[in-house]
Formats: sequence, C-alpha cells, structure tokens
Amino acid sequence: MAVTKIKPIKGTLNKALDYIQNPAKTDEKILVSSFGCAYETADIEFGFTLSQALDKGNNLAHHLIQSFEPGEVDYQTAHEIGRQLADAVTKGQHEYVLTTHIDKGHIHNHVIFCAVNFVDHHKYNSNKRSYYGIRNMSDKLCREHGLSVVLPNRGSKGKSYAEYQAEKTGTSWKGKLKIAVDALIPQVSSFEELLSKLQAAGYEIKQGKYISCRAPGQERFTRLKTLGADYTEEAIRERISGKRAHAAKAPRADRGGVSLLIDIQNSIKVQESRGYEQWAKIHNLKQAAKTMNFLTEHKIEQYTELTAKITEVAKASEQAADSLKEVEKRLTDMTLLIKNINTYQKTKPAYAAYRKAKDKEKYRTAHESDIILYEAAAKAIKAAGITKLPSLAALQAEYAALQEQKEALYADYGKLKKQVKEYDVIKQNIDSILKVERQPERGKRSRARINERKKKNGRGSRYVGHRARFLIGAAFEMLRSRTAILGVKVSILYLFVFVSEKPCNQRLFSPLLRNKSTLFSHALGCLSAGNPLPTVRAVFDAV
Repeated sequence: MAVTKIKPIKGTLNKALDYIQNPAKTDEKILVSSFGCAYETADIEFGFTLSQALDKGNNLAHHLIQSFEPGEVDYQTAHEIGRQLADAVTKGQHEYVLTTHIDKGHIHNHVIFCAVNFVDHHKYNSNKRSYYGIRNMSDKLCREHGLSVVLPNRGSKGKSYAEYQAEKTGTSWKGKLKIAVDALIPQVSSFEELLSKLQAAGYEIKQGKYISCRAPGQERFTRLKTLGADYTEEAIRERISGKRAHAAKAPRADRGGVSLLIDIQNSIKVQESRGYEQWAKIHNLKQAAKTMNFLTEHKIEQYTELTAKITEVAKASEQAADSLKEVEKRLTDMTLLIKNINTYQKTKPAYAAYRKAKDKEKYRTAHESDIILYEAAAKAIKAAGITKLPSLAALQAEYAALQEQKEALYADYGKLKKQVKEYDVIKQNIDSILKVERQPERGKRSRARINERKKKNGRGSRYVGHRARFLIGAAFEMLRSRTAILGVKVSILYLFVFVSEKPCNQRLFSPLLRNKSTLFSHALGCLSAGNPLPTVRAVFDAV
C-alpha cells in the first residue's frame, strides 16, 4: 500500500537534495539515481534550467514522497517503482533525483524534480488534479508489482483494497451495514426507529458524537458516517423524511458496452437482497443478449474463432505497445540530447575562456557553475557516441515528428487495448453461459420449480406451454450439437424461458409463441439441411 505526498521547494534546494541523498538513509548512496542530471551536481543543473524559465514563480523544485506498507516490499523493488513513478510524472522532460530510504520501519522513496522542464522551459503545474494523477499512477504500479493500494470511497477517507473487494462481493461488514440501512429506511419514520430496527436485526448500537454499529461477530464498531455521504446521521434523517434521495450510481451495464455476467448462485448480495437478485437476473439477460449481438456483428460462430480473435487482438495490442515504447524511448533520448547540446553551446564560451585563462583556479572559482555544466554536457554527448554536433533546429523538427507519431500510436494502442478488454468480457460471458448449460443439477432444480408453479397455477398457467418448451428444447439440442457458439445462443433463450419468473417478462418471448408454427418449422428444416443461421435468427428475431 503506497501513500504519496508532494510539496513544493521554494528555497534551500541544495539542502533538500543533501537530505534525501544522506548515505546513512540510502545504504551509502547505493539507492540513489537520477535522470537528466548527475545527482552530485543536481542543484547546479536545476538552476541552469530554472534560469531559462518562461513562467515566473517561486517554486524551484517539487518533492514527491512515496511510502510503502512495512514489510510489503524490498528496497530494490521500491526503488524501481519509484523510478517508474518519477518517469511517469516528469514524462522525460524534468531533471530529477530519486532516493530510497531504508533507515526507518517503512521503506519510502524521495523524488525531487526540477520545477521547470528542459524541453520548452515551462513550469510544472502542481494542483489537486495532478496530485490525484500521481496517486493513480502509484496505485497502478503497486498493482503491477502485487502490492496493495488505497481506494477512495465517496464521502470517506478511503478503504483498503481488501475491504473494497470484500464490499464488492458482499462480504464486508460495511457493505452489509449499508444494505441493512438501505433496506430499513423505507420502513421507518424516524432515525430512532431505524436504530431500534437495527438492534432488532442483531446490531449493537453505540451512542455518542457519532453513531456506531457492530454486527454479531464483528470485532470493532463501524461509524455510520464512514459508509459515505449518504449515511451520516443528518443524511439518513433527510432520506427518511424524503428530503434527500439516495444517490446511488447507475450500474455499469446501463452505461453502454458489454458487462460481465453476475454469478447469482454464489453472490452473497443476491442472498441478502431479493431486489438485487431481480436486478441481477435482468442484468444477466441484457448482457447475454449484448454478448450474442457482439458475436453476430463480428461474424463469430465458432468458439475456436473467438479464441483465435482474442489471440489476434492481444498480439496486435502488444505490438502497438512495443512500438509506442520504442518511440517514447527515442523521444526521451532526444530530449536529453537537445538539453545537453543546448547546455554545451551556452556554456562553451565560459569553458573556452577558462582554458585560456592564466589563473585557471581563480577563473574556475568565479565561473564554477558554467564550467561544471559544460563538462557534464560534454561527457553526456560523448557517451551518446556523437562526434559532430547536429543542428538544434533539425533535432527539434525530428522531435516534433516523433511526437506526432507517438500520438497516432497511442490512439491505436488505446483502441486495441479497449478491444482486448471487450473480447475478454465476451469470452468470460460465453464461458459462464456454457457452464450454466453444463450444470445438470441446476436443470433439475429449475424443472422442480416449474412443476411447483404448474401445480399452483393449474392448467391455465401464464407461463410457457409444453409445445413451446418442446420446440425450444429441440432447437437447443440440435444447435448445441452443431457448434459451441450457436449452442450458447440458444442457451440464452433457454435462460429466458426457465429463469424468468414474473408475468411481465412473458412479453419478451410472446412473439416466439405466436410464430412458433412458422418460424421454428422453417428454421429447424434449414438446420436439418445443414444451415443453422435461420434457426438462430428465428430465436433472436422472435425475442
């Protein structure tokens, strides 16, 4: 679990750099690295870049701190995560010094980067938005390295990743308390009555400045206000009186695209809430239909075709990512080269005068910064294998062309990444449907429920009749024997018939019943002749 903080440095830059490079804290400076500068002369190189700033301001640098959970990460991994974070924040355009401190109980990184970039000499804009961007980058890197993260909760300070996952699956104490409060609010007329009903449900109530609840078996009390902005005492009173509506987010399924099917049988939230169960069933039917539409639009009829397409898209995404990394590496190298050539040219007169000076020591003392910068730039240019300095104008033109190429590659990579995610959801949904199809015990339970309804409702039942079920079952068996994907398509119709429980849902397949004698006869005839598509169309056009 990495925690990030950032603060500006307005003065004493050299002292801040000396502090983070303390040999006692960095394993004798083994855990010290830098970018765009030498850490020994970082204050001088920062100062040269700052002197060319186009924006006026008081900030000399920014100090970023990244702290890790004790015992969760080793110092080499922590240093590498810090380097990746610094690269992401500075985008290869700011000098920075990175150190990892291991002298305390928790390992933490320090990154000091120049407030002005060395590409166009604009200052870094530090605000709330940029901070949350840094935190998101840090969380992403932590997940990639198997570390925990802190996720925000609306109206609260945040929660652990384990707690977030527990609440998502309906197993956390906070999640259960929220469900209990939401279920009781429509049933009560006052806040006091709500507390009374919570007590009756087994919750222990602790009065005080803040109302706290504890479920049976729970170790600590949970303050209602920590559940979110809709669960403070004032907010709950307003919700009870009708002055405030519960601001629940719309399910992702309603926001377009295909979402994952919900495992209704193993969901704790389904077991605890009948309303959620009904929503989950409707959600699954909608997403199953969207999944089939996706397969039809992309002309995928075989399961092997789906897996092959997934492999193809994933490979294309990896190639785009590799190309993007190559361009980004080239851009980083070019920014450093442009910086070093610019520094070399501007400090060359001072170094030339130093070489000609009679009293070199005196001259060096007076012009130490320029001489150090020249020597550092010359060393970097030589290390890059450049014997003849290229034109700055030509380099900048090449840099601009690479930027355009990067933007185009980034757009392509974004599209491919979206496709990979989309196809992954489709495959998971298909696998879920095929799993349901292969569960004989569920079929037995469903049949028992249907027989029970028939006894209850008599011969005039409002549910699907024997003939419709026979036709659907016949199509189901015939299609399943043809291809996996076609079997899945009919499985969805099967779910419509045997999972739907409300009379209002019957209108979903009433067109099928009206046309069963014509649609299915034609469809099954085509199927027997070796053409399964009319059967699929008959099933889904009717629904």
